Amino acid sequence: MRGGRLIFAAVLGAALAASGAARAEDNFFDALAKIFSGGDGGIFQGQVLYPEDIPRGRMVPSQFHRQTVRYNSPERPGTIIIDTRAHFLYYVTGGGQAIRYGVGVGRTGFGWKGTVKVGGKAEWPAWRPPKEMIAREAKRGHRLPVVMAGGKGNPLGARAIYLHGKGGDTGYRIHGTSEPWTIGLNVSSGCIRLVNEDVVDLYSRTRIGAKVIVM
Repeated sequence: MRGGRLIFAAVLGAALAASGAARAEDNFFDALAKIFSGGDGGIFQGQVLYPEDIPRGRMVPSQFHRQTVRYNSPERPGTIIIDTRAHFLYYVTGGGQAIRYGVGVGRTGFGWKGTVKVGGKAEWPAWRPPKEMIAREAKRGHRLPVVMAGGKGNPLGARAIYLHGKGGDTGYRIHGTSEPWTIGLNVSSGCIRLVNEDVVDLYSRTRIGAKVIVM
């Protein structure tokens, strides 16, 4: 892991120099913020990103802050529409409007699309990583728990909305996060993550059985 981080640091240094972001009047973290400010991950678009690759000091761009926007959709109020490319989740309110939330989505190779529904909801949910994730992370030198009790350090954050398809639980969730600096980037294993304040707001509005469109 140390070698990987050294390589990552070297790549960052080269990227900063190439982008012109690291001017004399910029400090290191200002330069990093410029690199990571794009909703598509900036220079890392198309690369496999993990949460630990993102500086904790990253400032999430203002477009990813929760806001009411004009949004014309034929879908009924209460429908959730997730634009994974733009990193936005829309909660349709009707009247040509929606509440828009910034989200983090699946990293390269873990994105998905489809129409599902809300099959369940939980406050401060326990996290039970699937066996595939446990095995995958073990290869990266990370030991995941079989189960982690809900709480502020839990990767699912304050709330979880469980997504079901025709075959039942898809394994994907819309949930909070203990890593709010990753919003607007492709860093998850396929789940849709929001900052805790936003997922609490969305959770309060969302009903069981609601339609969810991921595109």
